[in-house]
Amino acid sequence: MYPNPFQTMNINFTARKFDASQNLQDFTTGEVNKLKRYFDGIFSCDVVLEPSPDNDQPAKAELTVKVKQDLLKATESGPAYEQAVRSAVDNMRRQLLKYKDKRYSHN
Repeated sequence: MYPNPFQTMNINFTARKFDASQNLQDFTTGEVNKLKRYFDGIFSCDVVLEPSPDNDQPAKAELTVKVKQDLLKATESGPAYEQAVRSAVDNMRRQLLKYKDKRYSHN
């Protein structure tokens, strides 16, 4: 069974050791939903935001994307959660394009 490309993917949002504002949750959801543009076979995405011990990059974002027969993971840090989320989404976009190319170009 393939996911419906018009259906929104299931996004699980977790904020560890802090309370995420509704604006941050909405921003994160919006950024993650952009991944559907690059690959419509995404079943779900787990997003974890947590503080990082690094003073220069205190915000950490981790994305785990479930696609058919695989899990893709991207972890990025930044000076703010929004920047960490953008970096992680960009990293995931590259992984999805590589996954899509490998999966569908060899058939």
